[in-house]
Amino acid sequence: MQRRPTLLSLALALTLAASTTSAQTYPDRPIKLIVPYAAGGSADIAARMITDEWAKALGGTVIVDNKGGAGGNLGVDVVAKSAPDGYTLGLQTVSLAINPSLTAKMPYDTLKDLAPIGMVASSQHVLVVNDKLPAKDLKALIALLKAEPGKHNYGSAGSGSTFHMSAELFKAVAGVSILHIPYRGGGPALVDTISGQVDMSFPVLSAALPHVQSGKLRALGVTGSKRSVLMPNVPTIAEAGLPKYSFETWFMVFAPAATPKAVIDKLNTALNQALNAPALKDRMARDGFDPTPSTPAQAKARLEQEMPLWAKLIKERGIKAD
Repeated sequence: MQRRPTLLSLALALTLAASTTSAQTYPDRPIKLIVPYAAGGSADIAARMITDEWAKALGGTVIVDNKGGAGGNLGVDVVAKSAPDGYTLGLQTVSLAINPSLTAKMPYDTLKDLAPIGMVASSQHVLVVNDKLPAKDLKALIALLKAEPGKHNYGSAGSGSTFHMSAELFKAVAGVSILHIPYRGGGPALVDTISGQVDMSFPVLSAALPHVQSGKLRALGVTGSKRSVLMPNVPTIAEAGLPKYSFETWFMVFAPAATPKAVIDKLNTALNQALNAPALKDRMARDGFDPTPSTPAQAKARLEQEMPLWAKLIKERGIKAD
């Protein structure tokens, strides 16, 4: 006996057909990639670096939209509350895993409201000071900070940013006191470090490199576990006197949680194709980024694994959002 289709089965079939059709025709208009910081910072650099190749692989257009504020939460919240159609996406740093433990009242639920598309890259930071500061190396800087506790400050891209967390980790390991001055993005923080409005900062290598090369900033140590080919004469912070210190950041792209899986998969396939393009790989290497292609599941797993690790560190160190 042949059963007649129920309204529920018809609705499911229509939804599946619509989703498939949508994925086949997607994208048919420009995609907005929201960066939750001001232009000029590490997230902005990473986003603008990938958009051309990613758009080419998708057969569409990807436009970067900077929406800074609230330590990156403002821009991410815009993505979380956008229509889940694949036309509003976000790119955020490791702050995506940090902010839930740093912010008392989050405007979104990181794991419930966002759908990871894939990892983009990893990158080191570098401790830089302006030329008005007398310290010529890391040991001299630490000695100065200990001799004048609370007198000196550092600029960051905002509370919860990688600038902030790499500096707070440095303070904890070195046992020093430095006042945190949060900005709405890495670009403004770097500008004020150069001008001397703040004494130091921990920008991503790519952002600091031209200013170090021009002599406007003095690099005292890179934050990762090995020296950078971009600054081969600059030691790691561990080498320079703090063997227990190590910090790197990563970049991830994501969509609103209810975005169809077929659209997420299409975005991920195109992203990985872009990250494997020789031209983009060469450009990333020149700017201090290491491409890290992944599946959506791998990106989500990394987020789930790192959130409790940062929660533990933030609680133990008493780190607060300024």
